[in-house]
Amino acid sequence: MTDTVHLNRWPITDYAPALRWQQATADTVRAGGEEALALLQHPPVYTFGRRARPNNLLTDTATLRVRGAEVIETDRGGDVTFHGPGQLVAYPILDLRRRGLGAVDYVRALEATMLRALNRFGTEGSRLAGLPGVWVDGAKIGAVGVRVQGGVTTHGFALNVDVDLAWFDAIVPCGIAGAGVTSMQQVVGHTPGIEAVTDAIESEFASLFGVALVRDREPAHAR
Repeated sequence: MTDTVHLNRWPITDYAPALRWQQATADTVRAGGEEALALLQHPPVYTFGRRARPNNLLTDTATLRVRGAEVIETDRGGDVTFHGPGQLVAYPILDLRRRGLGAVDYVRALEATMLRALNRFGTEGSRLAGLPGVWVDGAKIGAVGVRVQGGVTTHGFALNVDVDLAWFDAIVPCGIAGAGVTSMQQVVGHTPGIEAVTDAIESEFASLFGVALVRDREPAHAR
């Protein structure tokens, strides 16, 4: 039997309403409701995970705000990262207990989703031992940062499609000193386009998790 997961494909969406949607949906799932997946982009925003070290932000917040970027603390795992236009973000709200998945296996499945999607565009990504995410030639192309509470997931992963990589100069990405950051555009030499990559992620996620994705209308609080 194939499970149903409700799919939300949104335009560029501010971080705060997307976080509220995650939290509200997670509460619904913990109460026995249906799972969901949101695929979207954010305006420029730097987010800090629970284990973030302040010195991994290399530019003061006032300067970043002048440049048009927010700085937000979150409850996800991991350190500091950047989200912005040209980066595809995925927020799966899943009940891991219902699925018989542990947190590590879940993170590996998210990485596999990105790896398979990259392969569709002729890009071979890889994992690095002890470092969550997806890498190409030693540079990170996909980041993973999740929270599991009461068996239900929030946050997720971010895949660099044609994002402006200069934004990452303001941080130590994911707290990994000396690690580079790359994008599909940089690796391939051209961008496949965010919509094409979103289609690929949607398909690979459905296949890996054994679900049928059913498109939802955009909720008002995520506009």
